[in-house]
Amino acid sequence: MNVKDLQVTVVGLARSGVAAARLLNVLGARVTVADRKEPQELTGILSQVDQTSIAVRVGAQYESALEGADLVVISPGVPTHLDVLNRVRARGIRVIGELELASQFLTAPILAVTGTNGKSTTVTLIGKFLQESGKRVFVGGNLGIAASEAALACIQAKTRGGAPYDYVVLEVSSFQLETIEQFHPWIAALLNVTLDHMDRYASVDGYLAAKARIFEHQAAGDYSLFNLDDARVAALREHTKATVLGFSRSSAMASGVAGATVLNGDRIVTTVRGQQEEICRRSDMRLIGLHNVENVMAAVTYGLLCGCSIDAIRMVLRSFPGLEHALEVVRERGGVRYVNDSKGTNVDAVLKALEGIEQPMWLIAGGRDKGGDFARLRKVIRERVKGLILIGEAAGRIQAAMGDFDRCRPAATLRDAVELAAREAQPGEVVLLSPACASFDMFADYQDRGRQFKALVQALPA
Repeated sequence: MNVKDLQVTVVGLARSGVAAARLLNVLGARVTVADRKEPQELTGILSQVDQTSIAVRVGAQYESALEGADLVVISPGVPTHLDVLNRVRARGIRVIGELELASQFLTAPILAVTGTNGKSTTVTLIGKFLQESGKRVFVGGNLGIAASEAALACIQAKTRGGAPYDYVVLEVSSFQLETIEQFHPWIAALLNVTLDHMDRYASVDGYLAAKARIFEHQAAGDYSLFNLDDARVAALREHTKATVLGFSRSSAMASGVAGATVLNGDRIVTTVRGQQEEICRRSDMRLIGLHNVENVMAAVTYGLLCGCSIDAIRMVLRSFPGLEHALEVVRERGGVRYVNDSKGTNVDAVLKALEGIEQPMWLIAGGRDKGGDFARLRKVIRERVKGLILIGEAAGRIQAAMGDFDRCRPAATLRDAVELAAREAQPGEVVLLSPACASFDMFADYQDRGRQFKALVQALPA
């Protein structure tokens, strides 16, 4: 992709948009960044933009930045079918995403992971397996550092005749996949598809179609990895040109797939390298929950294909405690364990969290509704939850979905919820923040929500 001297507008001033603008600037484009938010809402992010070489159009005037554009690059959070973008397309102007832009300049094999849940844990594990095996690796994308930062490093290293990475590991969202044109991962995985982002997609089929695009440009010599326990995902095996691999909690489900990683009793075993090999026992892992067994099986597949040793993989699995905000143990106080699962922003994530904890629970849930079917939580909440403490905009909807469950308690703030749980929980029980909702009604993002929860828990008197 040659963008030198082109007028390029980047829409959406978050970390992806800023990284894309920096990349385009280095490539010699005439760059304008645009965002519908007002300047006072963007103070922090605008300070990261070099306004001596990059033009800025924000607030009411942001649409004017699109009028003379030769190319438009959008951040993942920008809806792809805004009227203003459709008008740009009608003029014959390309509209691509930051992921597509960055991928054009990555010089190492791309290892991409998508799915409703488990993406962040899986890509983090892949990165740790590679690092433990002595590989140079970038880990980012939808998680952490934007892909454009890796692209910048590749461009700068190329001028010196080198390459900064052996592999680029990317967490990829459905939003990012909506705008790809040539994005081509060497290994691509779809971990699972459950109801999520129904505020953006008309149906689960539309959401699945966006996720499935991760395999669209793969060819012979590439690898496509599927969760064989997810019927929607497993059915996509017929539509890839790459070598099919799978993972499953059941050996029976993996029959017919030559390269598969499975849970066989307490053991994770694999045939990815052509012969059966034992990776570890489930009891050897620090991670908790069956859903994390799935994440491990997926990550192991990548590690083995990239030449990682089983010893290196085992070393990581024995020590890796999990990600911040994903079933993160915050504190034990008076025999009560406090767990931060703020990343549980949809119903299926909460179901998996509840399945992964055996003790009685006080569940703090609620926030901005994403179109989830909260009624699917009713059975497990009745069975496992002593008290359901509800916050945020969706509190009423969640309570209504629980039917005659009489242990729902409202809380005006997260502080009130934590203090209520601390008063009521008994030794041997767990207080779990797993919201089943987005955070934007009360917090900047799920990280902000999780960190506020942790601060409130740490502030409880001994």
